[in-house]
Amino acid sequence: MTAPTSHPAADHPQRTPADHTHGCARCGAPVPLDVGLCERCNPLGLRDSASSQVHGTVFLGVGFAIVALALLARLAVAGIGPFEAVVVGVHQQDGGLAVSIRVTNEGTSTGSASCRITDAAVSGGQRDFIQSPRIEPKATITFDAKLTTFGTEVRPFAVECFAP
Repeated sequence: MTAPTSHPAADHPQRTPADHTHGCARCGAPVPLDVGLCERCNPLGLRDSASSQVHGTVFLGVGFAIVALALLARLAVAGIGPFEAVVVGVHQQDGGLAVSIRVTNEGTSTGSASCRITDAAVSGGQRDFIQSPRIEPKATITFDAKLTTFGTEVRPFAVECFAP
């Protein structure tokens, strides 16, 4: 007795591009890939929007959103800084160094400063970045920051602070 043979063509008929569908944009009924609305939702057979029109509209919307977010970010940090900063002391602390920094917010808004600390004796050498506490406009604060990237040897440091 022989086993029945299967015919792949009979089991899986060949599909044509017309067989591929997606849902109608309005009601979800299956429609060909090159059509946006079914017969029920578009009884007069009006032309669909071109894909370039749809993509162009999305592109403009994304562009406007990026510009709006950039403007909001600019308004959020407007008036913060410039900052004047100076290192007022350095001492060893817990396997590193504690640096006392005095920062003045010369701006018109409350904000924090990002400060870059570098070894004053080595140009282009190691550096560390720290964040200051919030500073009121025209106010000066002094705070301590722990540094671990410079080892434990007490030496002079330079500091430069700027708005983040």
